[in-house]
Amino acid sequence: MGEIRVNVTVRNPAEPDRQWEGEFLVDTGAYHCLVPRKHLEAIGIEPDGAQVCELADGSPMRFDKALARIELMGDYAGATVLFADDDDVTPLLGVVAIEGLALEVDPVNQQLRRLPALHL
Repeated sequence: MGEIRVNVTVRNPAEPDRQWEGEFLVDTGAYHCLVPRKHLEAIGIEPDGAQVCELADGSPMRFDKALARIELMGDYAGATVLFADDDDVTPLLGVVAIEGLALEVDPVNQQLRRLPALHL
């Protein structure tokens, strides 16, 4: 299976005019979104907590976290964003944001697809 990349807008929920847009790797193995710290701080999003996550190699790593508005495909959802201290890290779109946006991964066509309806 190849990679799916999408353009995502991250917006400061307290100041919606402040935003950053970037290309994100769709990562169904990631729970939260991962964004370089410099972009989150540039739009006024500051950490309000921390989360320990398990990396792909199994090692734990602590990340600062905050809430952000994640927008793509004409819709938005509130989601936790983790602050990546490495400026060169590829931003990740995690499964919580994907599901919050009522999207599913289409691995055959390598794209995100809107669900026809959400389960309550």
